[in-house]
Amino acid sequence: MPPRKTALKPQLRNVAALLNREAPAEAEQVEQSSQSASLDKIHLPTKQPRRFFDADKLAQLIASVKEHGILEPLLVRPLKDGEYELVAGERRLRAAREVGLEAVPIVVRGLDDRQAIQVALIENLQREDLNPVEETDAVLDLLAISLETTREEVTSLFYQAHRAKHRGQALGQNVLSQLETVQNVMAGVGRFSIDSFRSSRLPLLNLPENVLNVLRQGKLEYTKAQAIARVKDEGQRSKLLKQAITKNLSLNEIKAAIKELAPAVEPTHEKVLVERLGEIGKRLRKSETWGDRKKRERITKLLTELDQLTTEI
Repeated sequence: MPPRKTALKPQLRNVAALLNREAPAEAEQVEQSSQSASLDKIHLPTKQPRRFFDADKLAQLIASVKEHGILEPLLVRPLKDGEYELVAGERRLRAAREVGLEAVPIVVRGLDDRQAIQVALIENLQREDLNPVEETDAVLDLLAISLETTREEVTSLFYQAHRAKHRGQALGQNVLSQLETVQNVMAGVGRFSIDSFRSSRLPLLNLPENVLNVLRQGKLEYTKAQAIARVKDEGQRSKLLKQAITKNLSLNEIKAAIKELAPAVEPTHEKVLVERLGEIGKRLRKSETWGDRKKRERITKLLTELDQLTTEI
């Protein structure tokens, strides 16, 4: 009697769709009695999408593995001499090593470098314990791979689309094609629209470095980090960050503490900056700079950066 089979996991179907390639016929079914591999034959990839693993959730998984073993196979791709590179399932791999298992069930897929990173990112985005910064990083990495460009160019694309929509301007065919790809990836991820990702996630990357680090380590909730990021003085911000973590301050307590701090920026200084921007705008309208392609591209880049700053928290 042939081994019993079960349908391909939904997340792997999503992977096939997002890769814009058909899943091979033999991948439509995954054998329940999947092959296994020795733990010392499975290696982590050089580029890891995840930076932080919640210690409590990992401990829960370890306890489950001790009792039930590895219930879901790890996704790997073949290397030379019977070795494998992990594509998805690092938490399970860590738990198996912690428990002391000698081998784990695996599903082997022949993926190239680009596809392997895509699959790892997609699998990552389906984890419930992914924090907002990791989520943002993963989406940008996934879009950069899909568009064959850089994260910076992807970020610029979001703001370009927003400006055009806000001003009622038409976009070029190339940009529209890129946005269609972005929309398809977002639909596959199933969490954001283009506008919601721009407004709620991209500003995270402009947070102060110490706030970003705390978020990447999973030590503070997203809303609390947003509030603390408003503190301009680095010393005050670091002190409040430490208090928020060690004392587990509520969001209301954090906001109350911020109100007691002295304002970091004088209103007169803000007025000077606004007036300076206005003067620069007047000179640009009269300038012949727009005829120089390199200068025009530089101005466009600076405007994109200013646009990003205005959407900061």
